[in-house]
Amino acid sequence: MKKIDIRTVDVVQYLQPLREGGSLPAIVKANDDFLYVLKFRGAGQGKMALIAEFIGGELARAIGLKVPELVFMNLDESFSKTEPDEEIQDLLKFSVGLNLGLHFLSGAITFDPLVTNVDALTASKVVMLDSLISNIDRTDKNTNLLYWNNELWVIDNGASFYFHHNWENWRSHLTRTFPLIKDHVLLKKADKLTEAAVEIKQSLSIDKITDIIYSIPEDWLNNESDSMNSDAMRAAYIEFITIKLSNIDVLVKEAADAR
Repeated sequence: MKKIDIRTVDVVQYLQPLREGGSLPAIVKANDDFLYVLKFRGAGQGKMALIAEFIGGELARAIGLKVPELVFMNLDESFSKTEPDEEIQDLLKFSVGLNLGLHFLSGAITFDPLVTNVDALTASKVVMLDSLISNIDRTDKNTNLLYWNNELWVIDNGASFYFHHNWENWRSHLTRTFPLIKDHVLLKKADKLTEAAVEIKQSLSIDKITDIIYSIPEDWLNNESDSMNSDAMRAAYIEFITIKLSNIDVLVKEAADAR
């Protein structure tokens, strides 16, 4: 097992909130002089959303999809002291420490299924990925996809792995399928589901999955209210993904039937 190469940077400037997101992410500048979309640990779903965003993003990258670089971002307490907006001030205060950033794709446009073309294999990979990770939030209403440099980019996977909001019952999710795939924004374009599933299984070895899961910051896995320790949680994520992969043919049929 080896951790994947994720950079850690410091936030040096808070630029503007992105109010279209329920969790109020923000565009920030880091000490490497790049801009990032910062996802806050102090937002509604807390550190669980950051974990889902991280795992989903790195799994997407591993299967050959385009994903903005993910970085860990240190936020210090000075930002909350100078922010005049009380809502943002509280968010910054509760997010001191390690957060998650996505490289800001300047000039990117939100994917529109009516006007933006996407090839069938890419669409099929996104559909199967979201089925594997139980991503409930990639619909016509909220695509969570960007179009940049004539390519489709996958963002916002924070609504995935929703079993981790209740660790007491997480095992009951292992054998479930994902009926909500019927609402997926790319389902109509995804007519290479079987081919996508083959590529995904080839790309996601147990070693690759383990490397991703063990790259999750320890701090994100430590919650006083949880009944499981961090090692047990890591093992659970690995088991969940590997079992879903072993049953990917069932998920393919479910998605094909939904089409």
